[in-house]
Amino acid sequence: MAEIKKIVLTGGPCAGKTTALVRIIEHFDSLGFKVFTVPEVPTLYSLGGWNYLTPNRKLYYEGERAILETQMALEDFFGRLAAVCNKPVLIVCDRGTLDISAYMAPEEWESINADAGVNPATLRERYDAVLHLVSAADGAEQYYTTATNSTRYEKADEEGLRIARELDKKVIKAWTGHPHLRVINNHDDFERKMQRVLREISNVLGLPQPVTEERKYIVELTGELPETIDSDILQIYLVSEPGTEVRLRRRSWSSGKVVNVHNTKKRTAPGEQIETERQVENALYQSLLQQADPYRQSISKRRQSFIWKGQYFELDTYHGPLDGLVILETKGVADQEDVNFPPFIRVIKEITGNKEYYNYNLALRK
Repeated sequence: MAEIKKIVLTGGPCAGKTTALVRIIEHFDSLGFKVFTVPEVPTLYSLGGWNYLTPNRKLYYEGERAILETQMALEDFFGRLAAVCNKPVLIVCDRGTLDISAYMAPEEWESINADAGVNPATLRERYDAVLHLVSAADGAEQYYTTATNSTRYEKADEEGLRIARELDKKVIKAWTGHPHLRVINNHDDFERKMQRVLREISNVLGLPQPVTEERKYIVELTGELPETIDSDILQIYLVSEPGTEVRLRRRSWSSGKVVNVHNTKKRTAPGEQIETERQVENALYQSLLQQADPYRQSISKRRQSFIWKGQYFELDTYHGPLDGLVILETKGVADQEDVNFPPFIRVIKEITGNKEYYNYNLALRK
């Protein structure tokens, strides 16, 4: 049976998904993968005559339920095709099941889940990774256009840009909790955005990648944060062989959602590594704790994630022995690119590449 990986390519309006799909097919086909693409289901229904702006709430509800059930069916059918291939397969979904929740009230989404016999947790588990491309409406407004999608109602004016930014945040929130959710920033050079997409998929496929350093800063919070996604993180490092770093992470949200992830980084050559991660159930998590590295303490921190001017940030406030340490990390900002520091953040010191501040080293017992 072929090795199969399934990812979701999602994002706000005018994020570059169409271009990214073309690049993904060309790139991974040339590396020997069979690439299947699951089409964007809401567009199929819109082109077929259904309109999600209809005032008929029953028609709206049945349309959204049909979209969810069609999405799952299409993914399953492509999975059957993948199973009989004689080479590794990458299934790319142009949006996924949880995208639907961003366009409706929570109570309607819960009702549709019940009718379809699913829940957000089981829907999230259908995918190996989720790549969210930030809308051009946030930080790259000069490139925002509605010309590439005739069914889009977020027009290229101030109100349309505001709606697009809000949808962007709602989609990220819908997928929050997936162990391999990656947010892909906007860049002045669109090519950088595409290269980040290819790199993140390569990580999912277990292909060796150059070791890259995200830009990190010790900071002080001087004002109120914008709307953020907050979570509490507990990291424990496990005993591992030389050249390998193994981390066990438990991440929890105020909603009660908890996700455990086992992560391994292994150096394969100078400046190159393979990183793998997998979600683990609570029983296995408890069992793995017995392998905790006795020379390293646990890392406890509160993470607040947000987008500012098209760039994605994670603000980590540490607890316990590291109490008082606050680190801001950029995600996917290129070396030659300026960081759009928010006005409510004061940078104390840049620590990019400073091994003293790697979590693996912060965990060392003094």
